[in-house]
Amino acid sequence: MSEEPSGQSATETFVAHRNLLFTVAYEMLGSAVDAEDVLQETWLRWTTVDLDTVRDRRAYLVRITTRQALTQLRKLGRRKESYVGPWLPEPLLTAPDVAEDVELADSVSMAMLLVMETLTPAERAVFVLRDVFGLEYDEIAEAVDKTPAAVRQIAHRARNHVAARRPRGVTSKAELLGATEAFQKAVSTGDLQSLFDLLAPDVVFIGDGGGVVQATPVPLQGADVVSRFLADGLSHLAGLVTMETAYVNGGLGVVLRVGGVIDTIVAMHTENGLITGIYVVRNPEKLSRVEEETAMAR
Repeated sequence: MSEEPSGQSATETFVAHRNLLFTVAYEMLGSAVDAEDVLQETWLRWTTVDLDTVRDRRAYLVRITTRQALTQLRKLGRRKESYVGPWLPEPLLTAPDVAEDVELADSVSMAMLLVMETLTPAERAVFVLRDVFGLEYDEIAEAVDKTPAAVRQIAHRARNHVAARRPRGVTSKAELLGATEAFQKAVSTGDLQSLFDLLAPDVVFIGDGGGVVQATPVPLQGADVVSRFLADGLSHLAGLVTMETAYVNGGLGVVLRVGGVIDTIVAMHTENGLITGIYVVRNPEKLSRVEEETAMAR
């Protein structure tokens, strides 16, 4: 990592790296609201630092953000224990440049964030900092308060854990476009067959209403089960909603509005031409940031 210009103020340095810090926090937490809280805490701590003692400001800021995110992650774990129904990450509208960065797009996708939910807080922090952002082991050790040797072991364990659970097939923008178009056609015309034809045999459907609005109480799996649910759920939406395609968490998704207000965000994952995951977020508390793009960076 390179050093910042010596004349740069604390504010200028923070602003220069804000998108990176937000991305680190969001990937650790899966919540934009909580990531913003982490950035606020990071800023408050950053303003008390003697900049003359900091050799690498970027690394120092990432370290503060990671520590704050770890604290928040443990609080989130307790909150999720009482969450009503399946939990999904808070969706973000992302700029097309995020989709062009394949590794970044993969790391913020709904499918990958759900895999990272199965890691311990320490494993998630180490995985994000090492495999996504490429930090050195000694830098990560300072951020998570462990030795470099311990960090190497955690990284190895987290990498194996993710590799065993992460999507393996190849996805593409063209496939996602086909999937989103099939979904929109199913809603607007009631013709569901083109959507059903794209469902993988082991497709997973997860709906997040947070106990506030209607959603599936448990994840659904299997093309037959998901097809029956979609046939019942989508058939009555024609004329009630408006739809638009947008970049959601680095990939193409669908935004559904009722009366001009965002009601539902649909993100999908495809592998080898088939839809393997459909992620539907309806909890109003998670839709506050999807009116405008969120800047992200590595």
